[in-house]
Amino acid sequence: MPVFDFSSLTPDLILDGLDSVGCYAESGLLALNSYENRVYQFQDENGERSVTKFYRPERWSKAQIQEEHDFAIELADAEIPMIAPKRIDGQTLFEHQGYWFALYPCRGGRIFEVDNLDQLEWMGRFVGRMHAIGAKQPFQHRLSINTDEMLLEARATIENSGFVPSTLQTAFFTVLDQVIAIAIEHYQPNTTLRLHGDCHAGNILWRDEEGPHFVDLDDCRQGPAIQDLWMMLSGDRQQQLLQLDTMLMGYEEFFSFEPSELALIESLRTMRLVNYIAWLCKRWQDPAFPRSFPWFNTEKYWEQQVLVLKEQHAALQQPPLSLIP
Repeated sequence: MPVFDFSSLTPDLILDGLDSVGCYAESGLLALNSYENRVYQFQDENGERSVTKFYRPERWSKAQIQEEHDFAIELADAEIPMIAPKRIDGQTLFEHQGYWFALYPCRGGRIFEVDNLDQLEWMGRFVGRMHAIGAKQPFQHRLSINTDEMLLEARATIENSGFVPSTLQTAFFTVLDQVIAIAIEHYQPNTTLRLHGDCHAGNILWRDEEGPHFVDLDDCRQGPAIQDLWMMLSGDRQQQLLQLDTMLMGYEEFFSFEPSELALIESLRTMRLVNYIAWLCKRWQDPAFPRSFPWFNTEKYWEQQVLVLKEQHAALQQPPLSLIP
């Protein structure tokens, strides 16, 4: 099977895979929003709504996926609202025709409101509880948040892709190299733990009475605690300081936060920015990507990225956020 290939993942193959573990989809398969994997909602023979996730081939190893599942189950067993994979005959990870897949209960909710201080404090408690579990032992197979992969290798992917227009290559790679150099210099985490890794509003669902829950640990990694907090900050510097202070009031009820990690935020933001560009370059062969990101392979897109990188270059040179006294 070619790297990252979903071309043979037909509805019949998905249904056959579900049948192979004794799960019979009585409804049709409703495709859910997921670019990296293929995720479908269905109703089983008992009338229960479930979700199946077929993992992108050759992205994670079996051991890495299993470690994701084990972390989710560990969190759920500690009564942290994480949607963990279903166990069937003691297993959570299954294989069919070269694809790894899993089953999950279906849980709905509305999008987390990043400007709602009550919800932010609740999220702080949630993440603090998650980190208290995550700090008990390190990942053995999952990757860490590291600059080699997420900056240097990502840069090579962008350059080798051939997508950057020749007229913009000098401007783009000049500022890219500048932000990479500063981000690497500033990224010096003292401690790491098991993280959600992609903790932004789109991965958080909210129920009015129950509060937040996560539905995905697909990007869980070993890294600094601030990684699971900074993506929930928005607005100008003063707004971010208020949001951060609010989150940490809840967070520190369950886990201690190291203020020096605030100096890592802009390096982490740089890694996310550069890695996102590289991700689009790597995945462009997947037919779903040109349909979903039609603006990517255009000169205007790369002009915008030069401006974004210049803004990030300035942000990297600003004093880091500091906690409200």
